[in-house]
Amino acid sequence: MMGLRYKIDQPLLEYVYIIFGATIVALSYNMFLLPARLAAGGISGVSTILFELYALSPALVQFAINIPLFIVGWIAMGRDFSWKTLLGTFWVPFVIYLTADIPFSITNPLLGAVYGGIVLGIGLGIVYKGNGSTGGTAAIAQIVKKFTGISSGYSQLLVDGLVVAGSIIVFSLELTLFALMAIYICSKVIDIVQLRTSATKLVMIITDEEEKVQALIRDKIDRGLTKVRTVGGYSREEKTMILCVTEQPEAVQLKKLLQQEEPESFVIFLNASEIMGRGFSLDRYYGQKL
Repeated sequence: MMGLRYKIDQPLLEYVYIIFGATIVALSYNMFLLPARLAAGGISGVSTILFELYALSPALVQFAINIPLFIVGWIAMGRDFSWKTLLGTFWVPFVIYLTADIPFSITNPLLGAVYGGIVLGIGLGIVYKGNGSTGGTAAIAQIVKKFTGISSGYSQLLVDGLVVAGSIIVFSLELTLFALMAIYICSKVIDIVQLRTSATKLVMIITDEEEKVQALIRDKIDRGLTKVRTVGGYSREEKTMILCVTEQPEAVQLKKLLQQEEPESFVIFLNASEIMGRGFSLDRYYGQKL
């Protein structure tokens, strides 16, 4: 039943991630980047430059430029990604338009770079966790990630850096350097949100009672495992090391079970930065009736 719930809820959860993350992206623009005159990469950076030169509406500029870039993303990334990108493409300019006169804004370029980069990175990281994009060069960054294998943060840094380098023509060198600071911070925060805040644990258990521990993992927390034959460096005795990846609540439950049922086992809990495979990026079950 848990696997069935995961299968039903996951697509909806991804769209919630995109809406929530795209809202944060829009707020970072209106609260930090635009008031501080920081062209921090991407289509938002282009809209900042055009607003500075011609007072054009940033929301309308971003919407207009995103349309052809969306078509490129649709061709390169596939239909599922494109529907999510379409949502982000419309949602970010929409929220920027709604919050254009937000009273909470930062004009200091240093504060704008630091906090704008953090908030922008959080928003984009959440969107990427939903396997989506906010359109514009964020879509291009995801395409770069797909075909090069580099992380989302560094692909975003590469694409946005080109836009920021061009902004030196309109803004001062000082503001351009602050904008570079913002996108660097943003790239780091994206990777933190995507990889290092995952509530998954790699559990390593060295035990003499492998069947007992295997039964605990299988029957109590409903997870798979891998068994590795090991030899003790001091005792020279052969033992079994069991590897199991769990969600945070399951890791807590497994710890309690091992303390109660198999307290002599040697157990290590490690943070797992990113998990791909059955039960995490894929449905937990192979289609069995539950």
